[in-house]
Amino acid sequence: MLSKIWVRGLTAAALVLSLAAGAAADDRVFSKDVGPANAACDSSAKGSTGWQACVGPARAGMSDDELFYAGYWLAKNGRYAEALTYLSHARTRDARVLTYIGFATRKQGDVEKALPLYAEALAKDPNFVVARAYLGEAYLTKNQPARAKAELAEIAARCGTTCPAFADLDRHIAAFERAKG
Repeated sequence: MLSKIWVRGLTAAALVLSLAAGAAADDRVFSKDVGPANAACDSSAKGSTGWQACVGPARAGMSDDELFYAGYWLAKNGRYAEALTYLSHARTRDARVLTYIGFATRKQGDVEKALPLYAEALAKDPNFVVARAYLGEAYLTKNQPARAKAELAEIAARCGTTCPAFADLDRHIAAFERAKG
């Protein structure tokens, strides 16, 4: 009896891990606050010494998912140059990789270089709302709130007004408008 319960528990755990892995592979599941999962490394705080040791250095032979995982979390932890090292090794320049190369580049202060990266990401996947949200933030940096609002409208058309990308860009636009008085 106990072994049946144990087997059911393992089966349920395998299903959860399988769903998490599938979700991590789908570009549309990434919000601006939740990144991809890696069962081996997620037990350590992202960016910590233990996490960095688990992930290892950017190197040939890492899968694009591994490179994105490391680059995403390093970028989200403010380690933009390190993030770019991983992301630049990705062989597939899909919307998510281009978006986070743009994000890290913009956060390093080069908004002009980030803009074409977001544009390329959106050319590959116009529905990748995370790229639209970051593009909107870039427009705010350039004092172009009308363009940021246009991206907000595009996000609303693609995922509604309750998705994380909409909420985040809407919050940034509101803060921008408050600061402008």
